[in-house]
Amino acid sequence: MKGLFLTGTDTDCGKTRVAVALAHALRAAGYQVAPFKPVAAGAERTPAGLRNADAEALIAACGGGWDYGLVNPYCFVPPVSPHLAAAEAGQIVDASVLRGAAEQLAAQADLLLVEGAGGWLVPLGPGINIEDLALALGLPVVLVVGLRLGCLNHAQLSADRIRRSGVGLAGWIGSMVDPAMQRREDNIASLRDLLPAPCLGLLPPLAPDETGAQHIAIETLEAAL
Repeated sequence: MKGLFLTGTDTDCGKTRVAVALAHALRAAGYQVAPFKPVAAGAERTPAGLRNADAEALIAACGGGWDYGLVNPYCFVPPVSPHLAAAEAGQIVDASVLRGAAEQLAAQADLLLVEGAGGWLVPLGPGINIEDLALALGLPVVLVVGLRLGCLNHAQLSADRIRRSGVGLAGWIGSMVDPAMQRREDNIASLRDLLPAPCLGLLPPLAPDETGAQHIAIETLEAAL
């Protein structure tokens, strides 16, 4: 299995928009990319079943036509921590189910693009969190850093734990989630110095018709695959 596992410094740090930008950049570079949103909390009921907006955005960015049930095996209504949503729904997140779905998707593409939920240690259920899932899939990790006050601490803690877990940290991408952030460029320079992996891009606020692909350092990213 070949691909990337996206995690974030915390929730609402811009993982989905970074995942969308990565999907478009990789497809523009000639790769067929399969989307995978293993667990999603925050969904709407539709005639086709529960649907999560982040999973649907990732499917669209990967060209559409992907089996939603494979892309998002565990989908829950309330926008809360996944382990709470799963417990409320009476479900247990099973790593073997997720691994099986990932293998099926990966067999249909050159790369599997996985978007986690929240940050690196977010619990998914009894005995399983995002870190456990990433270890089960064995893919290099891209850390999405939400550029706002506090990001230096969150980014360093996340990067340190990722590296100590034994998976590879392919790099990090800065997501400009706070347009009013003071000393943003100074903070970005500090992240470049402090994080033990290359910067793979800086994603600014985007217009509705922009994919963000042009902000991904595709050659640096390809070297990490």
